[in-house]
Amino acid sequence: MKFNHLLFGALATIGMAGVIASTPAHAASANSAGTTKVTSATQVSHKFVRVGEVNVFYREAGNPSNPTVLLLHGFPTSSFMYRKLIPILADRYHVIAPDLPGFGFTESPDRSKYAYTFDNLAKTIDQFTDELKLKKYALQVFDYGAPVGWRLAVAHPERITAIISQNGNAYEEGLSEGWAPIQKYWKEPNDANRNALRDFLKHDAIKWQYETGVKDVSKVAPESYFLDATMVARPGNDEIQLDLFKDYATNVDLYPKFQEYFRKNKPALLAVWGKNDPFFLPPGAEAFKRDIPKAEVRFYDTGHFALETHVDEIGQAIHKFLDRNISRR
Repeated sequence: MKFNHLLFGALATIGMAGVIASTPAHAASANSAGTTKVTSATQVSHKFVRVGEVNVFYREAGNPSNPTVLLLHGFPTSSFMYRKLIPILADRYHVIAPDLPGFGFTESPDRSKYAYTFDNLAKTIDQFTDELKLKKYALQVFDYGAPVGWRLAVAHPERITAIISQNGNAYEEGLSEGWAPIQKYWKEPNDANRNALRDFLKHDAIKWQYETGVKDVSKVAPESYFLDATMVARPGNDEIQLDLFKDYATNVDLYPKFQEYFRKNKPALLAVWGKNDPFFLPPGAEAFKRDIPKAEVRFYDTGHFALETHVDEIGQAIHKFLDRNISRR
């Protein structure tokens, strides 16, 4: 626990450095005396809230009286992946980005006390929104955050004001051949197939996820995959991740139910997709149009973690999408 708090302090500083680095140029302004005052355009708060047996860490920015945007991260990352997007959105929106149980700084219980399934992750995040009294919110989902978010939307369609999917899949055609080893584990959940997936948890494999499909890898901040690899390497976390690999099959089984939600409710939806993603293919983004004809789909020449290289373009697209589709309070 002491190590966790020390690591949190150091890496939270990294997170704030990222926020400050991404602050718009207009943060520096001249006052009436003619001198220049330099301030951070958006102050991000780093908090914990107890949700049942889970102590959930989250980042928060923006005026709580503004419409809320809930950012859900994926594997193997955390809310840190949104460090540059949060200040872009927080000028007009209330932004909340939690770490899922088993990820980031959320102080998650042992596997003997908490089942690491996507149903349970969704239950915890649903309770998290209740604890924060979030009555309505736009969803931004990525990777694992997608099946968590889809479950929230199915359970509470009246709460969802809009959806942004950044490589957040809901269609079988979106799954690449990269899923083959995990799919084998679904079909034959034995120790050999489980252990074969441990390489996915290693530093080099996580770095590979960040850099594959990226034209200029110098734009990928090394602290991103270093933080992820460090967190995944914590004692016992490997078994949590392997449990979730196995349980991902339940998400594919629920795809028809998620698609039914899309067809029935027709939420405003923007898909922003790294087209070179080795795991989630462009057809998965295009498929949203089948169920939501007015869905907007945009592709970017990058990989899985599109915000690492295209946060300005994607952030602007998301901001304009929210401005068009969410009424101001």
